[in-house]
Parts: sequence; C-alpha cells; structure tokens
Amino acid sequence: MSKNKRENIKYKGGIPMDIAALSTELSQMKLAQEASISVMKMAMDISKVQAVDLTQMLEANTKVMEQSITPHIGQNIDIKL
Repeated sequence: MSKNKRENIKYKGGIPMDIAALSTELSQMKLAQEASISVMKMAMDISKVQAVDLTQMLEANTKVMEQSITPHIGQNIDIKL
C-alpha cells in the first residue's frame, strides 16, 4: 500500500476504515443476497406447481384404485317409486 493511500485511510479502534472498500463490499453482499432470494422464489414456485400436480395425480390414482378393488360399487342406483 502506498504512503499516500495509507494517509487517506481513517482508523477506528486501530482498525482501518476504507469507506470505498466497505461500500463496494456491502453492494456486492446486497447483490448476492438478492440473487439468492430470487433463486429461492423460483424454487418455491416450482415446488407449488409440483405439489398441485402431485395432488391431482394422487386423486386420479385413488379413483382408479377404488374402481379396480370394488368395480361394482357406484355403478348402479336402486330406486323404488
């Protein structure tokens, strides 16, 4: 680090405080966090679609299983007048 650069850095409690570097680092962290949140939202949307599809598939399979086990139930209605 050059002598001129060292003079521009302020110290707080013996720790160098480079405002430009801190600002850049915070900006990069914010961008990384926004990207992570975006990926998480996409994953949640995909999970919702998969849950709906799975529910529909299970309902269809349940009906097929009920008909294969007891095919005669629900096919006829007895009515007396």
